[in-house]
Amino acid sequence: MNQRRILHAHFHLPHPTDADLYAQLLALAEDITPRVQALAPDAAHLDITGALRYWQRTPAELAALLRLRTLALHGVQTTCAVAPNRMLATMAAAVTPPGQTTVIGAEDIERWLRPRPVASLYGVGPATAGKLRTYGLHTAGDIADTPVPTLVRLFGAAAGRALHAHAHGQDPRTVQTQPIAKSLSAERTFEHDVLDPAEHRRALLSLAEDVAARLRDQRQAASGLALSVRYADRSTTTRTRTLAEATAHTGPIASSAHELYTLLGLQRARVRVISLRAQDLRPATAATQQLTLDPGDDRALAIETVTDRARARYGPGTLRPATLARAESRPAHGASGRNRPPAHHR
Repeated sequence: MNQRRILHAHFHLPHPTDADLYAQLLALAEDITPRVQALAPDAAHLDITGALRYWQRTPAELAALLRLRTLALHGVQTTCAVAPNRMLATMAAAVTPPGQTTVIGAEDIERWLRPRPVASLYGVGPATAGKLRTYGLHTAGDIADTPVPTLVRLFGAAAGRALHAHAHGQDPRTVQTQPIAKSLSAERTFEHDVLDPAEHRRALLSLAEDVAARLRDQRQAASGLALSVRYADRSTTTRTRTLAEATAHTGPIASSAHELYTLLGLQRARVRVISLRAQDLRPATAATQQLTLDPGDDRALAIETVTDRARARYGPGTLRPATLARAESRPAHGASGRNRPPAHHR
């Protein structure tokens, strides 16, 4: 079987928010291979494994073709990196000079990867990188040389095994070609104007649960949130935030929603509608998620998994936080009038 070849393309857009130009560049990529995964706002993964034979070109030549087309047709410089998997291609693109190409073959993985800093590995965020360094693990090679049982003892079973796999250049994720929505929202309309901030925050938690559950159902992750509040006089205030990392988990979404609410500085405001919108969606497999080191995070994710299974079997609202025990006047979707089943509290 032919070795996979993944091309990571970073488009140097003159305006990072130019969605139309970005869409045209993706179309150019799809002319080379149909297996293209958008990484908004300015990058993409291309699975060129089959395209190499079709075009009768090497990985470097196919990358050069993409760079030539983006520059000639749209005046956009493109940085490319080709590797056996998405993680390595992304890492290589990050250290490739603008407008150039890096190609990593299977025989080059160990030599190229070992000196890389731990923070460059997929799933390693600032907290994980800091803890690795406290144990003297500064490079991917340091992690690769550490026995799996040691990593499991230090970081837990899932995180330890993931670190070991990534340090050896392993990444089973495939290029996901399905289109995704740009945003997803939920709305809570009160039967009457509500002044109580505690009631506002209960509605926020309900909305966060709803949005996060739908993101997980659709295998998407949000990179940003927008909170809108409509008042009794029909005026509306909106606050937005870019998340530290794309997520589909209730905890960080709810936490960010509450922070946005605090920023509104509402004092005795007569609120009629609260809506929460997840923005800049991407496939969940494309989201860089920091490896969890907190046992509390593991418990929250385990509860989330149980909740998802119960919801899939019995319907929305089957399991809910105790703070949402009081029945809501309308469903969180805002557009649906179907009744929810009796809720079990957790």
